[in-house]
Amino acid sequence: MGETSRLTPVIHNITFDCTGDPYDVGLFWSALLGRPLDDDDKPGDPAALIRDPDGGPSLLFLRVPEGKSVKNRIHFDLRPRGCTRDEEVERALGLGARKVADHTRPDGTGWVLLADPEGNEFCVERGDAERAEKD
Repeated sequence: MGETSRLTPVIHNITFDCTGDPYDVGLFWSALLGRPLDDDDKPGDPAALIRDPDGGPSLLFLRVPEGKSVKNRIHFDLRPRGCTRDEEVERALGLGARKVADHTRPDGTGWVLLADPEGNEFCVERGDAERAEKD
């Protein structure tokens, strides 16, 4: 299992379905992750793309007709760099995220569950400095 085959697929895009404008959802994630949307993306386009500068999967935002009806089965767990979990949560809320639940434990471990403007959930874990203090 350790050998990589040329026939093994790679993840090219991580796709977000959007009932609203994919550009607007892309702008939220662009600001949150500090990565720009593609230069040719504009409001009203049926898709928007954020490429990974290191060659990893891109984030693709696509307009779809149906709305989200259940909890995401896959989501991002974000670890802040250079700030605390609480500071990153506040920044995300300021960008348009919504707090869904706070799973922070008394010892500081845990996470905060947020949703982007389209309702896609993501978690914010402890930041690097907080991990170093506790570990």
